[in-house]
Amino acid sequence: MSAIPKTLLTPEQYLAQERRAEFKSEYYRGEVFAMAGASFEHTVIKDNLARKAGNQLEGGSCRVLTSDIRIKVPATGLYTYPDVVVICDEPQFEDPHFDTLLNPRIIIEVLSDSTEKYDRGDKFRQFRDIPSLREYVLVAQNVALIERYVRQPNDDWLLTTFDKPSGTFEFVSVPVRIALSELYRGVNFPEKGESRVP
Repeated sequence: MSAIPKTLLTPEQYLAQERRAEFKSEYYRGEVFAMAGASFEHTVIKDNLARKAGNQLEGGSCRVLTSDIRIKVPATGLYTYPDVVVICDEPQFEDPHFDTLLNPRIIIEVLSDSTEKYDRGDKFRQFRDIPSLREYVLVAQNVALIERYVRQPNDDWLLTTFDKPSGTFEFVSVPVRIALSELYRGVNFPEKGESRVP
């Protein structure tokens, strides 16, 4: 018995389908991957970060966008929805629908058990091919931990870890500083049995 071949979509077919879809999906090499719903903690962290960063950038040239914006990695053809994106230059879009962004400055992913390996591995490798990208930030949701990767002049990526609950996280390419206690406010760390950060 032979296996049933996969039906692969062109990027144009994916975008036409995605623009009508009720739920978001990623696209890579002809395949479409449904995105799972986020946990309460994941959503709280994402919203805390987006709100704090957006407030600090208000009135400047940078803006914060959340997971409703789709980005494309032109070099690899990946279409995906990061948790948070910071854009500072004039937005560049793939087409006149203005819903697929090409030039993020910062991409932030809140890690979950089902996506952590992908976010750290293949997805980050592809994101590094975005010329405008300056920082890639991974935020844990089960412990106070933020990992910030910053592109260096030689295209290496420098990792800085923020893991002191009383400490402060800061970006390099935009003037934003956020106390970890504020970023994790309302989050329960189940492995420690702690109550939500007030």
